[in-house]
This record gives sequence, C-alpha cells and structure tokens, in this order.
Amino acid sequence: MHDDLIARAKAWLAEDPDADTRAELAALIEANATKELEARFAGTLQFGTAGLRGELGAGPLRMNRSVVIRAAAGLAAYLKKQGVPHGDGTAGLVVIGYDARHKSADFARDTAAVMTGAGLRAAVLPRPLPTPVLAFAIRHLGAVAGVEVTASHNPPRDNGYKVYLGDGSQIVPPADAEIAAEIDAITTLTAVPRPDSGWETLGDDVLDAYLARTDAVLAADSPRTARTVYTAMHGVGKDTLLAAFARAGFPEPVLVAEQAEPDPDFPTVAFPNPEEPGAMDLAFAKARETDPDLVIANDPDADRCAVAVRDGADWRMLRGDEVGALLAAHLVTRGARGTFAESIVSSSLLGSIAGKAGLPHEETLTGFKWIARVEGLRYGYEEALGYCVDPEGVRDKDGVTAALLITELASQLKEEGRTLPDLLDDLAVEHGLHATDQLSVRVEDLSLIADAMRRLRERPPTELAGLTVTRTEDLTQGTDTLPPTDGLRYTLDGARVIVRPSGTEPKLKCYLEVVVPVPTRADLAPAHEKATTLLSAIKRDLSTALGI
Repeated sequence: MHDDLIARAKAWLAEDPDADTRAELAALIEANATKELEARFAGTLQFGTAGLRGELGAGPLRMNRSVVIRAAAGLAAYLKKQGVPHGDGTAGLVVIGYDARHKSADFARDTAAVMTGAGLRAAVLPRPLPTPVLAFAIRHLGAVAGVEVTASHNPPRDNGYKVYLGDGSQIVPPADAEIAAEIDAITTLTAVPRPDSGWETLGDDVLDAYLARTDAVLAADSPRTARTVYTAMHGVGKDTLLAAFARAGFPEPVLVAEQAEPDPDFPTVAFPNPEEPGAMDLAFAKARETDPDLVIANDPDADRCAVAVRDGADWRMLRGDEVGALLAAHLVTRGARGTFAESIVSSSLLGSIAGKAGLPHEETLTGFKWIARVEGLRYGYEEALGYCVDPEGVRDKDGVTAALLITELASQLKEEGRTLPDLLDDLAVEHGLHATDQLSVRVEDLSLIADAMRRLRERPPTELAGLTVTRTEDLTQGTDTLPPTDGLRYTLDGARVIVRPSGTEPKLKCYLEVVVPVPTRADLAPAHEKATTLLSAIKRDLSTALGI
C-alpha cells in the first residue's frame, strides 16, 4: 500500500508542469509523509455542477495546474463531441476569465493553451475581472463555452474552476457528468497538446460593452443621489463597480481602503464573505466616519452584493432575502414584466410580491445555474446575496448591476424622505413579516453531514418550536416542479425549514423562515419580536434533531 502510494505520487510528480507544486510534492515524498500523501492521493477532485473547487496544492485531490489541464482537456473533448466546430476557421470560441487568487492567471493560461491545442479558439479576459464580466462576454462574443477561474468567497487557500455553456449559464446535469467522464478518460498529461501561443487576449472593449449594458439596469430619469461606502473585500470588483457608478452619475463611493485592492491572502478577514462575522467591520467603521446612505460590499469575484443600512446609532447587514424583496418591489414599481424566480431556500415573500403584481413566479433548486434557466426570466435571486437583475445581459448573479439597482432604489426613497428599512416595513404590512435565518454547521469530517441527514430521514421531527410539521418532503425523490436533490423540506404552521448539504463548502445548511401577520404598522415591533423568538426556538430544536 505504501509503495503504491509513493509510486503514484512519483508518477504525478513526473508530469507536474508547476515548479511550486513539484517542489511541494517532492518534499512530501522525501519526508515519507504518508498521511499527507494519502490525503492528496485518496481520489480525485470531483467535477460537478459547481465545476471544481478545492484547496491549492499538489496531487489529484487539490487544485493545481495538472488538475486544471485535465479539466480543460475534458471540457474541450465534451464540446467537440457536442458537435462544436474545431480545427478550422469556424472553430468554436471558449472565453476565459479569472480572479486575483493565487494561481488564477496560470489556470486561465493553461485553459487557453488546452483549448487552442484541441483546435478550438480561446480568448482570455485582459486581467482579473468580476465573474459577471465573463458571463456577459460569453453571450456578447457568441462563445460556445466559458470558464471562470475563481473560488468566489472561499478561504485564501482555495481556488476553483467554473464552467458555462454558450447560453451564458453555468452547467447543469447531465453536462457535468459528461464533462467529468471526459476528464476521467485523460490518463496522462503528455496526451494533452498545450501550445505556447495561438489564443487571443481580449482588450477592454468587452469590459466597455459590459459597462454600457449596466446602464440599461436603471430607469432613464431616476434620481442618483444616494451616497455609498463600498468594499471590494480584497477582490476584483472595485474598478468595474466604480466605473459603473460613474457612468450612472451616482456620487463616487467612499472606499474601504484596507480592502479595496485585490489581495489573494485576504489579510483583514477570516473568510472573504460579507455574510461571515467580522467581514464587514471595516466597512461599518468607514460608514460611522462618513455617514453614507448605505453600505455596499462585493465578494471577491463580485458576483454577490451585500447591503447594509443604518440601524439606530449603528449599521446592520440586510439579509439576502431582504435585499431580494427590495429589488423585486422596485422592479415591480418600475413596471417590470416577466418571470420572477428564486431558489427554494430563499424567502417565500418573492412569490407574494410577484403574485400581487400578476407576474409569474418560479422556484428552482439552489444555485444560479438553475435560476438562470427559468423561461422568460426577468429577475432572479437567491438568499446567499446573489441577484440577477439583467438576465439578457448576464445569465448569472451580478454584484455590480445589483449594487446599481439597490442604490437607485435608495436614491428614490431618499428623495421621498424614506429609507430601505421603511420599504421593508411596507412589505411586511402588505404581505406579512417574512423573517429568515440560517443554521449553518461547518465540519472537518464530511461524514458528519451524511450522518445528520440520515438521522433526520430516519427520525423526522413532528414539531419545531411548538409548531406542528404539516408536511415532510425528501427532495431526493424530486417534486412536480423540481429535479431530485439531497435535501429535506419541512412545512410548518406559519414556518418552513429546508436542510441540505452545501454544494461548495464543507457545511450543513438549514434555511428557516417564519411568516407573522402584520395588520398595521403599529404591529411591526411585536411581529419582529415574535419572529425572532420563533426562529431561535426552531434553531434550537433543529440542532437537537440533527445531533451535531
């Protein structure tokens, strides 16, 4: 067993094109670090609907150039089997974007080389740019596929590889399994042609086209007065967002200087995710200093948008569901037509807003790969700070256009002497207070998640927080409107709970919602108190049922 492990490690080392990971792996072999080698060679990083995502390092269970070259070769083989022209003047185009994480530029270049070697055309964005720019470029350039090298808001040690097809949407089954099979068929890197040139490096005209498209998000005559504090969270969003805000005529955002420039080590945050505790502390400090109308944050690849508002003497983050409802209400007021869509773990308030406006509403599985495919989509969101406000331009979540739209809404309310929380109160009175929360458990051992899901299936709760569970659905069976997924949904009297393993992180996630009637504005405070009490009790009872 030990000899076989060392042999596999040496075979991998012999093909590794990266000096950094070669040195890392050689040192592990030299030190006879069996446990660490086993952790890297116990399998392969699996390609799925999120593409690839994992910790950087040497070996098949880490993100590295060898793994990326195999992934790119598998994608190229899949595209050719789908009938994409290759090897002549009409070869299909694959456009490639990347963020500012460690190795992202290398992974992008390797992908371009592999596509070129496979007889496809490849074009790489000119520098690290937001993921929405890549999603836009696919449709704008008529590409057959796109690749974004990013790990979004994961820790600094991670990187990832996200694949889009020609409609500008992320892959869904069965494409993921078919691409994975092509990757598995690649036995050696020596069989993958990788020329040193032959692909195109795009200029700023694609970015300019994206920025021109952002203008269409706003109403032509809307007020543009709201003042913002902005943090890029050490990512790639700053320049693109500032350019979009300048074009729109908004006041220039005040930057959180410590987090404004790309830094793959994310030195000021434990996790570069606006939802994580402490991540917004510097932004709130800048807000207390400058007194803006709202605070806006992007995650590192700028496809998500976080919003914070003044709450008494201080500031608070709005939940993704609150921003989702605010944007929906704003679009309805502006006369938007088309389908409003959300993931099943997002608030049911969107359905109420759409229903009252006479608009179609759809629920999808979690992830924009599903939301973006809703027929006739006009607006889509998911609670994890993802919003699609211009589906014809970007078939994915877009933290830049979402920031523009929420700032337009704040400007309009400001002209009326009102705020975003005032509009949330209006929605609560009109539709009931839809309060959401999340119970999220991060684990080192993934088997704990499987054990917890099995425990719930064997002994499903009959009540939570004193509310009777009126319906239990095991989503592995699928529903009339949803394909199968690993999840459980509980409908309670005035509440809803969904439990599912995260698709991108070692987490078990539980999404909670309670709906409390609010007859008049005078009933808002007691309704909020009741909702808070219920959510806390549901969390407590659910934790007990999960056993973790």
